[in-house]
Amino acid sequence: MSIRDQAALLAPVERDLRLDLFRGIGLWMIFLDHIPHDVVAWLTLRNYGFSDAAEFFVFISGYLVGWIYGPIIAGGWFLAALKRLWRRTAEMYVAHIMLFLLFTAQIARTARRFDNPMYEHEFNVFNFLAHPDELIGQAILLKYKPVNLDVLPLYITLIFASPFIVWCLVRLPNLTLAGSVALYVLSRWFDWNVASYPPGTTWYFNPFCWQLMFVFAAWCGIGQIEKISQWVWSRAAMTLAAAWLVFAFIIVMTWHIPALEAMIPKWMIKAIYPIDKTDLDMLRFTHFLALAIWVTHFLPRHWKALHTSWLRPIILCGQHSLPIFCLGVFLSFSAHWILTQYTKGVWEQLAVSFLGIIIMIVVAWLLDRAERVPNLFVKVSEVEEPQTAAVEIVPAATAAAPARR
Repeated sequence: MSIRDQAALLAPVERDLRLDLFRGIGLWMIFLDHIPHDVVAWLTLRNYGFSDAAEFFVFISGYLVGWIYGPIIAGGWFLAALKRLWRRTAEMYVAHIMLFLLFTAQIARTARRFDNPMYEHEFNVFNFLAHPDELIGQAILLKYKPVNLDVLPLYITLIFASPFIVWCLVRLPNLTLAGSVALYVLSRWFDWNVASYPPGTTWYFNPFCWQLMFVFAAWCGIGQIEKISQWVWSRAAMTLAAAWLVFAFIIVMTWHIPALEAMIPKWMIKAIYPIDKTDLDMLRFTHFLALAIWVTHFLPRHWKALHTSWLRPIILCGQHSLPIFCLGVFLSFSAHWILTQYTKGVWEQLAVSFLGIIIMIVVAWLLDRAERVPNLFVKVSEVEEPQTAAVEIVPAATAAAPARR
């Protein structure tokens, strides 16, 4: 391998703190959205547009994969990228299984403590508690998933396939993106999805459809978006994006204000509904793209506020996304049963919401401090001494012995 190719593997990659910022915001939104009837959840994106935190995470993951591993694979280090990405896949798989077991135990303990079987049915763990031997096997195969644990299997699948996706993007970027679009269209047309449990059900996040968001993000990450930047951030494109964001806001407001719903023409209702999340409805996809155009316009990569202390808590959460996501699942259920068993007052909703976010920030800070502690493990390697050298040393020592006397 040439020195130029090795540079692709060894060169440091500048961190884009915007990605950590929005990933942290997405984690907070997921936590709040998983608390039913929470007044603070009105701050999340899903109440003002078609897309939500799911698009945040899939796009950011795909962009990072293309941005970081595109140059590595282009430099001829495909196996190095494969090893690192599959190790990350294994970490996510282990985290999913551990989260599944602990989350299920948390729900079962809560249902038993308060003698309320509602939790078992609401979070889809009743069958697991009745037949744990069978459901553990289904969970290992990523077929059985309690409520709020649907997104990790999607990430596991996409990251597992990402080395091959980036390999294709590096060589034939536009053709690979076209193939992703074709797979999206075919999967929606023929209802392709991955089988889930119980029989007859499928994954909540269809990987055959959501791969479009991931592949498009990786396509942007390897630098292809820069080739069309003059059109993406042109006045016409940004005006169209703004109009689409306003339209989405009006439609979403009809879900909360019945008087507005009567003003929407019936033909339009038939045209846009249902806005399917499972198969990544194009309304959700385009809404996220419109939002991304305006966000990247106002927040440049070297935005000074990214290095201020008041954004640091969100960025820390985004930099430790996997453990903070798992923690957020536990905290959202804890907030749910507290509000259910005791009171659902506004002050109580504010308290559990902000307390959960504070806990997430504290844990993220502890994880960041732990990473700064140096590792004390010494790398041990086997060194074999040449036999010829040992043979030569013995006679030399014997000959020198009389002289020392």
